Amino acid sequence: MRKNIFAIVIIAVMSAFPTYAEILAGSGIAVVDVEGGKLQGYIRNGIFTYHGVPYAEAEPFMPPTKLKAWDGVRMAVTYGAQSPQGTSRAEDMFPNHWYWPHWEPRNQPQSNNCQNLNIWTPGLDDAKRPVMVWLHGGGFMAGSANVEDIYDGENLARTGDVVVVSVNHRLNVLGFLDLSAYGEEYKYSGNLGMLDIVASLEWVKENISAFGGNPDNVTLFGQSGGGAKILTLMAMPKANGLFHKAIEQSGAVNLMGITLPRQNATRKVAELTLKNLGITDVKDLKNVPYEKLSDAAAKAMSQAISEGSEIFSWSPVVDGECVIADPVAGGFTEQSKNIPMMAGSALNEWVTMPLLADMARTQSDNKNFWTDEQVKAKLTEKYGAKADDVVKAFLKAYPYKKAADALYVDTRLRLGAIRTLNAKAEQNGAPVYAYVFTWETPIMGGFAMAYHCSELPFVFNNVSLSEMATGGGEKAQALADKVSHAWVEFARSGNPGWEAYTLDGGATMLFDDEPTVSHHHDDELMRILSAK
Repeated sequence: MRKNIFAIVIIAVMSAFPTYAEILAGSGIAVVDVEGGKLQGYIRNGIFTYHGVPYAEAEPFMPPTKLKAWDGVRMAVTYGAQSPQGTSRAEDMFPNHWYWPHWEPRNQPQSNNCQNLNIWTPGLDDAKRPVMVWLHGGGFMAGSANVEDIYDGENLARTGDVVVVSVNHRLNVLGFLDLSAYGEEYKYSGNLGMLDIVASLEWVKENISAFGGNPDNVTLFGQSGGGAKILTLMAMPKANGLFHKAIEQSGAVNLMGITLPRQNATRKVAELTLKNLGITDVKDLKNVPYEKLSDAAAKAMSQAISEGSEIFSWSPVVDGECVIADPVAGGFTEQSKNIPMMAGSALNEWVTMPLLADMARTQSDNKNFWTDEQVKAKLTEKYGAKADDVVKAFLKAYPYKKAADALYVDTRLRLGAIRTLNAKAEQNGAPVYAYVFTWETPIMGGFAMAYHCSELPFVFNNVSLSEMATGGGEKAQALADKVSHAWVEFARSGNPGWEAYTLDGGATMLFDDEPTVSHHHDDELMRILSAK
């Protein structure tokens, strides 16, 4: 076990984070030349900032195209449009959404022309800084790059001396409705959201040097749906050479990351969508208002699933040309062999999320308040005769936890991460690194634990902007310094600061107050929990 592995890299908090924001904005400030014309951003606490930067444009159900040049100086000081998206199931289930960044932006403009990105950089110079491109979560259905309290890149750019980019792109029915059965012009329609991302990476390659970034050192990092997008890009020939490292966070599940649906399933959804709308000429689809289109497509998705189609939700499709294979199942594609990778998940992920629905009760009725007798009864109720074996294996894997924590172990995303790590290690190419985020938020009695999205304020070094999710304070900031440093070091060198994962070694960083490296730490636990 390697203790205090990041002790020498913790940055002094008071010097890294200004107490009061200083903004410089005005004519001639933060103006930069890019493909298409001049952009004007602003400077906040010494970080050059640009919002809503267009990287392409697109007609409905058509691939993105190059931007037309503009005259004069284009302002890039406010966030751009996000992809249209209906009210998500998560918002309905979890109205206390401060834990839940995917669905945070509610009052921002929405448009099919959402091909824009945000940039934070320490300088408009030739420093050739590592470039970190963020792909947001929300599956392929919802979300936005414009989440200020989590995805703001200022602190990461400053403390890491990197260029941070976050990308908006088409989602749901606008990004992934497979109309390929209705003519050659629609052949890529089932992967438009991914082609938007490819266009953004092409823009980065051509323009990021003007922002002090190195176009030959681009790292993708993304969580949940963002992680699944990264895995998909590793199976897209059009993305080959546009990024050089990848960090996949909690994004590997079947039919969304590890595997993807085939065209027999995605074309069925399109067929049912047109039928639900009463449309016989596919060209009429672009004139349907988004809400009506979204409702018809959601109904079609449910119909297709009920009829046995192998589809889970909106996602890219393996079409043999744009996406040539499943991202992980069957092994990574050859184009990904020389791309260093990091992959992991949070300890509890979705398991504790239902507790958000009754937070008034769960804030004081949770594993941190139960008696030993209550814990034992709950363990027996959940695991039956396996309860003692589960607890023993859990405490072996996580000796700094307690028996009650064994009630809330995620298997779905953890097993997906292991499958991803194993597949990458089997390539015998660039190294892959493993982590599990196990730190528990103390907020509201600590009922949410290491929930899905819990690592994000730490990755972006934004615990000071996310106090209602993290609790803030020195301990949380110290961990944020360590986590964000690991992500930055991986982007800089391809090594986050611990040994690579191999099939034999199984080295995994466990991120908690005292990060430690363990080896095959939860093999027995996963075996027990995944047994039929």
